[in-house]
Formats: sequence, structure tokens, C-alpha cells
Amino acid sequence: MDGSRNLAGRVGRWSARHRRTAVLGWLAFVLAAVAVGAFVPQAQLTSAEQTLGEPARAQQILADNGWEEPASEMVLVQREADVPEAAATAALTDLVGELRATPEVANLVSPLDGAPLVSADGRSALVTFDLAGDPDDAAEQIAPVQEVVAAVAAEHDDVRVEQFGGTSADLALSDTLDADFQRAELLSIPIILAVLLLTFGALVAALLPLVFALSAFVGALGLLSLTSQIWHVDQTAQIVMLLIGLAVGVDYSLFYLKREREERAKGAGPVDALDVAAATSGHSVLISGITVVVAMAGMFLTGFSVFTGVASATILVVACSVLGSLTVLPAMMAWLGDRVEKGRLPFLRRRAADRPGRFWPVVLGAVLRRPLVAAVVAGGVLVGLAVPAASMDLRAEGVQDLPQDLAVIQTYNRITEAFPGGPSPAEVVIEAPDVTAPQVQAAIAELRERALASGQMNEPIAVEAGATGTVAVVSVPLVGDGEEQASRDALATLADELVPATVGALDGVTAVVSGGTAYSVAFDELMAERTPWVFGFVLVLAFLLLLVSFRSVTVAVTAIVLNLLSVAAAYGVMVLVFEEGVGAGLIGLDGTSAIVNWIPLFLFVILFGLSMDYHVFILSRISEARDRGLATRDAVAQGITSSAGVVTSAAVIMVFVFLTFVTLSMTSMKQIGLGLAVAVLLDATVVRALLLPAVMQLLGERNWYLPRWLAWLPSVRHESVPVPPAAAVPVPRREVVDEPLVLSAD
Repeated sequence: MDGSRNLAGRVGRWSARHRRTAVLGWLAFVLAAVAVGAFVPQAQLTSAEQTLGEPARAQQILADNGWEEPASEMVLVQREADVPEAAATAALTDLVGELRATPEVANLVSPLDGAPLVSADGRSALVTFDLAGDPDDAAEQIAPVQEVVAAVAAEHDDVRVEQFGGTSADLALSDTLDADFQRAELLSIPIILAVLLLTFGALVAALLPLVFALSAFVGALGLLSLTSQIWHVDQTAQIVMLLIGLAVGVDYSLFYLKREREERAKGAGPVDALDVAAATSGHSVLISGITVVVAMAGMFLTGFSVFTGVASATILVVACSVLGSLTVLPAMMAWLGDRVEKGRLPFLRRRAADRPGRFWPVVLGAVLRRPLVAAVVAGGVLVGLAVPAASMDLRAEGVQDLPQDLAVIQTYNRITEAFPGGPSPAEVVIEAPDVTAPQVQAAIAELRERALASGQMNEPIAVEAGATGTVAVVSVPLVGDGEEQASRDALATLADELVPATVGALDGVTAVVSGGTAYSVAFDELMAERTPWVFGFVLVLAFLLLLVSFRSVTVAVTAIVLNLLSVAAAYGVMVLVFEEGVGAGLIGLDGTSAIVNWIPLFLFVILFGLSMDYHVFILSRISEARDRGLATRDAVAQGITSSAGVVTSAAVIMVFVFLTFVTLSMTSMKQIGLGLAVAVLLDATVVRALLLPAVMQLLGERNWYLPRWLAWLPSVRHESVPVPPAAAVPVPRREVVDEPLVLSAD
């Protein structure tokens, strides 16, 4: 047999023999992608694309009528109970006077004009206004306004004078996200390098996977500028892209490099060792990468632009990592040869490749002797961790998800406490031939009266008409925080009862309810409708991919069930930490909160793809051993112990990379990081080292069951070079290890 048996083997063999072409071709690809990124700006998600349901319909009505959403801001003037009212009035008067004299301020409304912008306890007042000029230039217009507010606050230091609005919040959050992105880079790269140094014990061997992963990320980032013209992205997609790209890029090259080093240690020549690595580890990388891409493609079925943007970014970086691992990686390994061992660290002694490690053989021996006990214990642990997921509380991403130590967020919380629903009210978008007509104005007045009488809505209720006179927006603050059930009940009252009975009852008038709470309800409805389709798509395609790769129904079903168990366990741990508060202080959480509603689906597609890395790699080694004539028990033992080191190393890298998410500011990023890290850790230990061998031992030869009517499936073998005849003899359990353990110097 030779390395041309499968696609990965053929590509790797060609790249190794034409290494100059492969390396220069990869460099040209990366540089071309960077050039594309420099000349084609990334298309960012618009506010309309981040909206769906009735809010999306409302946005469309406004756009059709030439409505230009103004850049609105507000200033809170608040005194403590022991501060005289006169002090707050003086501060309010100075603030209004200064703002009216500021050219960048338009449409100012304050309590001094009689507007109902004073809190129920009389200690808080709001001043609302728009930034003059084009809303797209609001970031440039706001600086003079912020200076005025700061000056008034400094002059009246006994009264709280603070600004909040869409533009001021966006600027503060943008700075935070930029800092998060830099922190993720600064934390993840040294961690990866440290683990690789411990794994290989040599500087060159450690740097090769890291440099490769970074080059794949840079190339994918450049191409993202092109794909973003179709699937718009946001900054969150880039953060996820970086960390996923580093994790899979390093893992793929780690699989490749460890296998090549293993074959060299067994006595194979440089060419044969690379051929084996290409046709085995390269083949596993190809299947794993396709699985990740298939899983992420399921996100497109949601029809939601935020998901499709993240999916396109992740697919790009995984595809680039797979392409590079099959081409430039074997070319670089062929060029370096044994020089990959250069820079060996003196304090990490190299262990003989044929010397078995101690930990995994002991564990595996116990598992194979008592497979039923091991399966029950390991399965029980996963099920026990998954149980809390049944009570998972989902909540839309909101202010609670943002860094609470930001001054602008603290201001928002104070405004919400003094004016419930004020900073993020429901909005009734009204379209009529003439919104200033008496009957329309009377209906709006009746809507306002009924809203306040319901007890579920508050002041200030504001009305703003468009320049064309054909559209108006009525802002109605709801009780609650916008996400809790009280807010949803108030929204239902407004949308189902009050609006249809007032403005919605007029002939020729269209009235649609929008706002943050309406968006949350629409998103939940979309997820309830589309989630089963996404799950079904991913599970079915993953099953078919594994079936074709390993020609076994049992292997495919087992892989899917085990993956679902690890994902469910990760969900359960997230509930324990973020809802029950178990260990919340360790990851910088001030309190408990719900799980952000888009994260479970997002984690499912990513974890289902990533966990296949280990499963495919281990199954490939088991299949190799079985192809050589070993019985299932011995094939399982050899396959798992021989891959234990590299799988554990890869898992350690992934876990630490994903834990960098936990250090980020946004709660949603912390939830993603913890969920990914826990799932990968469980997958590489409890699932792959305990549950998988136990289940395969219990199933025996039934692991390779394939119905006769599927016999037409192509046979893909996982060994690429001749094996000495002695290898066909079953290996005693104590001697099956042919690769050292993780973090040993080899």
C-alpha cells in the first residue's frame, strides 16, 4: 500500500515532494487573502439584520417612509435623599441651558418644559435629546456634548449628572471589545506555546503548529472580507474565529506532527513517515474538518444574520486550517526533517517512542476488564452533570450581559431603576396617510391613556413623527427589566389588546409593536421553530459522514450519542455556574444570571464538530489496528493508548484556549468559553478514555456492523504503508502502547 490510498495521502505526498511549490503557494495564498482584506472592507451587520419578526417589519416600515433613526441620548440628573431639591434643580437648569447652546444637540426635551421626565420619588430627572446631523456621524458629534455634561457634573458635584445613549454606549463597548480581542490574543498564544513546548520538548516542533495556525487565521480573516459581502459579520464573529482557528489549527498540525515523529521513532525513513502521517492523521484531519464545516453550516438554517455571520467566519478558518494541514504542513515537515527537534529544552528528557506510558494503560486495562462498570460510572457522571440543563433559563442578550463596571452601564441601571423601561421602551410604529390627522392623534392619545391605566406601562410615553408625515413612533416603557415575564406580559397587553383597540382600529393605518422585548419574543419563537431543523441537519449529516468514513452503523450511532452526552453535560455545568452560582466568583461573575438564548444552539454546532476531532482520530487508530488483523479488544486497546498522548495534548490546548473566553468582559463570552472548555475536557477524558472503550468492548464485533444493502459504500483504509507480519499477531494488553503520554518530552 502507498500514501495515495486516500485524498489526504495523495495531497500530502505531493506537497512533501514539491515542498517549495507548496510553501510558496501557501504564502501566496495568505498574502493574497491579506491584500483582499486590506482593499475590501468587511461588511458589518446592520441594525435591520440583527432584528427579526415584528421588529423587523417595523424597521421596514420606517425605512420605506424615509425615517432616519436619530442618534438619541439622555442625561440623568439625580440627587440623594439628603441633598436639597434646589441643588438638583440648579444642576438641571444649568444642564439644559448648556445643552441648548450646544450646536450638536437637537430636539431637547426636559422637565423644565413640562415633560413627564421626573421619577416617582422626585429625586431623578431625565433630559432627552438627539444628536444633530447625520446619525452615521454621531460618534464624531458626541464629544462636545459629553464635555458639556462632564463640566456640569463637575460644577454640581453634590448631584449625579450622567449621560447614556446608543452612541455613548457603543463607544464605551467598542473600546471594551477591542481590549477583549487583544486580551484573547495575548493570553491564548503563550498558553498554546507553553503546552506545545511541554508536549514536544523542542522549540522548533512547538513553533511549527502555532505559526501554521496563525497563518491559517490570517488568511481566513482576509477572505472574511469577501464572504462578509454576502453574510455580514460583527466583532464577536472575529473573536470566535480567532480562538476556534487557533484551537483547530494547532490540533490538526499536532495530530500530523506527532504521527510523523512516531513513525520516525519506529525506524521509518523520512519519506515513509510523512506518507503514513498524511494518509492517517491527514485523513483524520480531513474528516474532522468536514464535520466541523457541516456542523457550522447548520447555523444557516436559522435564517438569522448574526448566526450566519459567525458560521461563515468559523467555516472559513476551519477550511483554511484543513487546507494548510494537507499542503504546507507536510511540505514544512519534509523541509525541516529531523531538524524539527532543534531547540530541545534540556530539562525535558526525551522518552523512547516504544516505551509505554503508565497512566493510560492502567486506566484502559481497568476499563476493558470491567467494561459494564466503567460504562455505568462514566455514563452516570455525564448524565449527572447534564441533569441541571433541564432547568436551563434562557434570556436574550441585554445589558445584564455587558461589563457591569462600565460607567455607562451603571448609568443605564440607575435610569432603569428610576424610570422602569425608560432606556429601552417598546415602540409602536404607526404608518398612515397622515399621522397628524385628528383621528390618528386622538387614537394615539387614547393609547397613551390606556397604557398608563393598565399599570403595566410607565411614563415617559413619547411620540415622534417622521418628516414625511406618514409615520410616527410611540415609545412606551414597560414594567420590569425588559426580559422578565412582567415585561413580556406587558408587551402582550400592548400588542394584543391596546394597539388593536386604538390606532390599529383605524382604517388605512398600520401599527406594529417593536422594541427590545418584542425582539426577544421573536427570537425565542424563531429558535423554537428552527432549532429542531438545525439539530436534525447536523446529526444526519454527521451520521452519514461517519458511516462513509468507517463503514459502520454502530460506530456512527455511538459517536453521535457520546457527543450528545458531552454537550448535555456542558449545558448542565453552565447552569450550575451561571444560574446557581457554583464557582461563579472564580470566573469574575458578580452574581447569577440566565443563559443567553443563542448560546445553546451555537455551542451545540461547534462542540459537535470539534469533538469529532478526537473521535475520528481515535477511531482511525482503532481501525488501523483492526485492518492489521487485531481482534476488536486489542484494536481498541492499541488505538486508544497509542492516541492518548496526542489527544490529551490537543485537549489541553483547546481547553486553555477556550478558557481565555472566560477572562473576557461579556457574560456571553464567559458562557461560551466555559461551555466549550468543559465539553472538550469531558470529551477527551470521560468520553474518549472511559466511555468509548467500555462501549466498544461491550459491543465487540458488533462495532463494525454494516447492513448488506450498504455494502456498496466505499472502503477507506487507515494505514498507508506495509506493516511487518508480526503486527498481525494480537498484542498482549500490557504491551499495546506505542506512543508516549501527553506532556512527556516526546
